[in-house]
Amino acid sequence: MQIQDLPFPDPGVPDARSGPRFLWWLFRNQLAGQLKSLAWGLLHFTSVASLPFCVGVAVQAAVDRSGGRLALAGGLMALACAGNAIGDTFLHRAAVTNWITAAARVQQLLARKAATLGSALTRRVAAGEVVAVSTGDVEKIGWFVEALSRFTAAAVTIVLVCTGLVVYQPALGVVVAVGLPVLAIAVLPLLPRATRRADVQREKAGRATELASDTVAGLRVLRGIGGEELFLDRYRRASQEVRHAAVRSARMWALIAAIQVLLPGILLITVVWYGVHLAREGRIAVGELVTVYSSVMVLTYPLRHFEEIAMAYSFSRPSAKRAARVLSLERATDTAGSRAAEDPAGDLYDPQSGLLAPTGRLTAVVCGDPDAAGRLAERLGGHASERGTPVLLGGVPLDELPLDSA
Repeated sequence: MQIQDLPFPDPGVPDARSGPRFLWWLFRNQLAGQLKSLAWGLLHFTSVASLPFCVGVAVQAAVDRSGGRLALAGGLMALACAGNAIGDTFLHRAAVTNWITAAARVQQLLARKAATLGSALTRRVAAGEVVAVSTGDVEKIGWFVEALSRFTAAAVTIVLVCTGLVVYQPALGVVVAVGLPVLAIAVLPLLPRATRRADVQREKAGRATELASDTVAGLRVLRGIGGEELFLDRYRRASQEVRHAAVRSARMWALIAAIQVLLPGILLITVVWYGVHLAREGRIAVGELVTVYSSVMVLTYPLRHFEEIAMAYSFSRPSAKRAARVLSLERATDTAGSRAAEDPAGDLYDPQSGLLAPTGRLTAVVCGDPDAAGRLAERLGGHASERGTPVLLGGVPLDELPLDSA
């Protein structure tokens, strides 16, 4: 699926039983794009990870005064740089495509659900929550869906490099192979607390959005009773709560980021200290020490994707849960109808209100009660969310036609 092919002809039927199931459904529905992103990610990360081996061969060739091996190292380095440039370019292209297509699919699903439910949607879910789901939540869901393939490519690259280092230089390779998994899982104990703080922030931000939306929706009534300042004060307090929750969440993520800077530094110091000790004893060559040291430095780049996928999941999980909640809503009335699909013609008549709109004439309805106007408009569209006397078009009850025909 390419961006120029959007919107989807049919976004599909989502698995809205839970947030994680919805994320997994989105992932499966763009598997081709995920595999493409994974392939370019592997090219990019393996090209970056191969540079230390090229540098190590070049250093050892210079020590041994071997022009042939030095030229070979230069050629390999040029090949790795080309692979890095091509892989990075097309990885970014594939990742952005996956993000946009996932977000577009969610937006289409939400729009289709809103059209199906009609005015019943805002009676069952707060209008502010619908706005929050269709804006900020869509972005976070798309972030996790596209980040998953990049994380997989980074994890595979780390495994390959650790295996290569153990084979290339067992004494130092074992240290790296043991240290890198420790770096990857070191932040796991902090993730539940970071996720809870992110959930609190997301919940408070959603409430603030709902309050703002409800305030705007009821502005006419608020102005009539002089309640504007009261609601403004409530929104100020809500926004301050969001700010405090965001600061607490940011502190935890900053701690996680600091740990992922500190621990690789400790691993580097360990590798250098132990490597110099082995080099003095003549157990490893200078080029091998440079290779292992450079590999550890380079691997801090794919290691960052472990932090990113943790952040993406912690932010997207509550967003996916909210989206799944909206997408799981169903109409209280049947939408299939008892008649075959047809296009009736004639006068439009609402027995409940007495409205009669003669065929061929423009009829405007003025209503002093906005709620009554909304209920009337819903009935005139057929298949109202609340059961009642159906509207007749040319004597044909609209509720008995399929919803699409109505």
